[in-house]
Amino acid sequence: MTNSAARTARTATIALVGDRSPNVVSHTRIPLLLDALAERDRLVLDAYWVPSEDAEDVAAVRGFDAVWVLPGSPYRSEAGVLRAIRTAREEGIPFLGTCGGFQHALLEYARNVCGLTRVAHAENDPDAEDLLIEPLACSLIGHESAVTVESGSLAEAAIGSGRTVERYFCSYGPSRHLDTLRAHGLRLSGHDEDGHVRVAELPGHPFFLATLFQPELSGDGSRPHPVVRALARAAAAHAGQRSRTSA
Repeated sequence: MTNSAARTARTATIALVGDRSPNVVSHTRIPLLLDALAERDRLVLDAYWVPSEDAEDVAAVRGFDAVWVLPGSPYRSEAGVLRAIRTAREEGIPFLGTCGGFQHALLEYARNVCGLTRVAHAENDPDAEDLLIEPLACSLIGHESAVTVESGSLAEAAIGSGRTVERYFCSYGPSRHLDTLRAHGLRLSGHDEDGHVRVAELPGHPFFLATLFQPELSGDGSRPHPVVRALARAAAAHAGQRSRTSA
């Protein structure tokens, strides 16, 4: 980034929660996306990786301007990922969860808001009696498919359209307790052509969005997906608010 760009850029900190690996394509895309956000949008994200085990510390993501729970499940610590999501949700920190991050965002909400303390993720606990996240009837590994998002939703505002075609790399999704999640305030705002939930968000939160698809895999990384750009803007707004509060 040029010096003039740096002077006009808005800097924010972001916690990248997950077990970083060169074998996870999503993880290798992050440097490209950060560079593109800085160059194209003047949005500078100072990124720190937070391994799932470190995220068990209640203060691990506190003080960041955004939290992004990335793919790469099963995580070494389910508890750490859920703790990071809960902190972002309860403390108004802009949040994005993609693929495994989406799955665990629903799991955290079900357990800690809906009172469904026994629900589980089949990848982590396949023998559990009450699976919120189950094996998909048809694996979405390597697939692209259309997603329709609800009018007036955060997802629609971020994407800029009511329909989008997205890339997946997963074998698990939500099927049970969806009415309970809705009844407790979670908006299931995006669905595939068969009506399966693919996007969730939390109204009233500064920015809380989770997608089963992986926006970080869009294109070649030189043009950040609108969802990634929306997270960066929310992080910049959060950083600005913190600056004004501390001034």
